[in-house]
Amino acid sequence: MPPQSATSTISLSVIKTACSNCNLRELCLPFGLSLDELERLDDLVSTRRRLKRGEHLYRSGMPFDAIYAIRSGFFKTDVLLEDGREQVTGFQMAGELLGLDGISSEHHTCNAVALEDSEICAIPFSRLESLSREIHTLQHHFHKVMSREIVRDHGVMMLLGTMRAEERLAAFLLNLSQRFTARGFSHAEFYLRMTREEIGSYLGLKLETVSRAFSKFQEEGFIAVQQKHIRILDVNGLKALMNHRA
Repeated sequence: MPPQSATSTISLSVIKTACSNCNLRELCLPFGLSLDELERLDDLVSTRRRLKRGEHLYRSGMPFDAIYAIRSGFFKTDVLLEDGREQVTGFQMAGELLGLDGISSEHHTCNAVALEDSEICAIPFSRLESLSREIHTLQHHFHKVMSREIVRDHGVMMLLGTMRAEERLAAFLLNLSQRFTARGFSHAEFYLRMTREEIGSYLGLKLETVSRAFSKFQEEGFIAVQQKHIRILDVNGLKALMNHRA
């Protein structure tokens, strides 16, 4: 099946928005931009798009022309393996960026799928590059963003290479907790947008292994689980589990 164009895979609702008025600006934007620089950035990020749950923002092989700031909602990125299975490579939430995978080859190397109804801000990359050369604070910020993605990838590699199944799941839940906290939400109570099968794909675990680990965490009083609703009851217990080596 050939790659589809962005407009064929997205339910488009093009709406004027402004970075200066967005409640996620502290997550997306560097500190210290002047009013004039913010207005120039507003001109750059002139539209946002709405996607329904299950829709693709972009597919592997599509030409790269923009990066996307998630305004609301939740996404996963995945790649198709040679045997036809999907390998989840990440989960992204409001205030984070999608599309950086396409910068080097000018084509996207993975799929980005909305896990719930979501909105994104499209940032044309060529215009971003041009503006970044003029606003050095902005350039430095996006270098930091790309560096953070590299560090996150290295963290996943270490997690998959050195941790047991329960340690992987503990690290995953603690990471989600930290990211929700940064957005002003509860660190101890949140809703999983992804399935356990998708969690397993990301962590390199079978579905039944993920289910057993969730059950064990609940039995030991680390968490309370009701379908996809998670309450972390013992943060220190999860941290201790990660720090333990058999």
